[in-house]
Amino acid sequence: MAKLMMKGNEAMALAALKGGCKAFFGYPITPQSELPEYLSRYMKEYGGIFLQAESEIAAINMVYGASAAGVRVMTSSSSPGIALKQEGISYMSGAELPGVIINVMRGGPGLGGIQPSQADYKQVTRGGGNGDYYCLAFAPESLQETVDIIKEAFDLSEIYRNPVMIAVDGLIGQMMEPVDIDKELPKRDIPKNDWATNGTLGQRERRIVNSLYLDPKELEEHNLRLHKKYEKMRETEQRYEIVQGDDAEIMIVAYGTMARICRSAIEILREQGIKVGLLRPITLWPYPVKAFKQLSSSVKGLLTCELSMGQMLDDVKIANEGRLPIAFFGRSGGMIPETEEIVDAVIKMREGLSNE
Repeated sequence: MAKLMMKGNEAMALAALKGGCKAFFGYPITPQSELPEYLSRYMKEYGGIFLQAESEIAAINMVYGASAAGVRVMTSSSSPGIALKQEGISYMSGAELPGVIINVMRGGPGLGGIQPSQADYKQVTRGGGNGDYYCLAFAPESLQETVDIIKEAFDLSEIYRNPVMIAVDGLIGQMMEPVDIDKELPKRDIPKNDWATNGTLGQRERRIVNSLYLDPKELEEHNLRLHKKYEKMRETEQRYEIVQGDDAEIMIVAYGTMARICRSAIEILREQGIKVGLLRPITLWPYPVKAFKQLSSSVKGLLTCELSMGQMLDDVKIANEGRLPIAFFGRSGGMIPETEEIVDAVIKMREGLSNE
């Protein structure tokens, strides 16, 4: 099929429909408002339900209810809105309910601004809700990758019975790129939702969806079972891309929009004879620690680049395990760096390494 030129938010909405989404509950907030707007127009054509909730808190609890009934469901928001949904996300994780959550990140903290940011990294990977839980979290770089991941996310959320979060910054939500919306993806075996509370019709025993365990022994057993599931995610779902890593002296670690800027910087640096590569996490949780163990022996240092004050930096340090020097470059508050700024940061780090 020919590719369509689409705006990011609208492409994400259509991807959800193509992924089998049958219910959406959300609340408008810049810079993701076109996503629910698109679904409000087209969801009915795909046999689904759209409802604009009275708040983000109401929306995530509606997602909880629809998921408990076995419906493929999604919500979307932007940074402060995702913060309001954290309690509901924790409840969904505790009750082992699938669902897809899209965060089109903006600058913060607080209300902040409406420009692109990656300052929700810790919110996405650690969560603001209570308890021992994780969301499978993706950070795509292009609209095509975003579309593919959203379609796959509905399957993954049901396979693991766990919320899946897709984190893109506001630039990806607002830009336009060609996408193949009907690109075929590998088929997965989806387990039957024999846990869903979709009515007994007098033919089976009732089912209960719950995250409350008053007996501490039962709650610990539940947490251990969840932990086993998260360990399986860590083993099988780490995703990343390594670009020009075979001979690189310095590897830039970046994701999303920042990775796009870094690609341009790498081209400039290579033309100057400076060997630089890119390690791009695609999953933010589980973080792709396996990628760091595959780095070439030519790599002398890591430069972490983010649209934040360094939230991914902690995970880079953990994955690095003290092997290589690490430097950081970041912009915050919605400021997008020029390619030359990345180039200068690499040259500065290279000079520092040569002086050691």
